[in-house]
Amino acid sequence: LLRPCFLSDSPTKILTSLENQTRNMAGEGEVIACYTLEAWNEKIKVANESKKLIVIDFTATWCPPCRAIAPVFVEMAKNFLDVVFFKIDVDELQSVAQEFKVEAMPTFVFMKEGVIVDRVVGARKEIIQETLLKHVGHVSSA
Repeated sequence: LLRPCFLSDSPTKILTSLENQTRNMAGEGEVIACYTLEAWNEKIKVANESKKLIVIDFTATWCPPCRAIAPVFVEMAKNFLDVVFFKIDVDELQSVAQEFKVEAMPTFVFMKEGVIVDRVVGARKEIIQETLLKHVGHVSSA
């Protein structure tokens, strides 16, 4: 399931919603798709504060390997409930892709508390799963 990452009208409502989503976001097994820089900044801040592993899928709609790995990434989100999964379209959020030095798609960036701890370039399911296990240590599906 993809949850759009939109800003609300009320800053208080945004923060409350983000706090609630952080408590639930990994537990729900969803991929959070961000479409605006403001939404990305808010969501990633809250996710970093959660101290959970974060995996960001940098993707593009025109990229066949990205489309092929997308359902696999959603399954991973369902299986690794202690991890926060994001999806960023490099064409929509070019500045975020540049910040993370994304040069090819898909690129998967693994972070903890704002620090990049790993990176996988390409639609390499087994390597992505191994990297998740390396940093989380277990599958946490229900």
